[in-house]
Amino acid sequence: MYSIGEVSRRSGVNIETIRYYEREGIVPVPGRMANGRRTYDDDGLAALRFVKKCRDLGFTMHDAKVLLSLATGSGRNCGEVRPIAEAHLAIVAGKLAELTRLHEALARMVAECGDPASECPILNVLSAPDDLFHAGAS
Repeated sequence: MYSIGEVSRRSGVNIETIRYYEREGIVPVPGRMANGRRTYDDDGLAALRFVKKCRDLGFTMHDAKVLLSLATGSGRNCGEVRPIAEAHLAIVAGKLAELTRLHEALARMVAECGDPASECPILNVLSAPDDLFHAGAS
């Protein structure tokens, strides 16, 4: 049996986050000692580690809860898990595309900003009324 501090240290999940996960029903509510302190078993620790990995991969809390339910259930098959992962992958791909656009726009602006004494093209682009991602493009 582990205290909340120990399970926090072992799982890498902050104590307040553990309490939040419990309140929101993400992880099962642990048992309590006579003095009211939470006690966690190996399954509780494993659930926290699982949810942390889901969150590290960017899954939503809802998806983490569903995936934990599937992981602790009897099915554990790809038929239910894959669509969740595919949907999340599509979101990540969209974010990656957006970050690529941001990178290209910033790189273009920085490249155009050469002479320290001249008027700043970065400020000109930021002040222009046109689309940021096409401003200054050749």
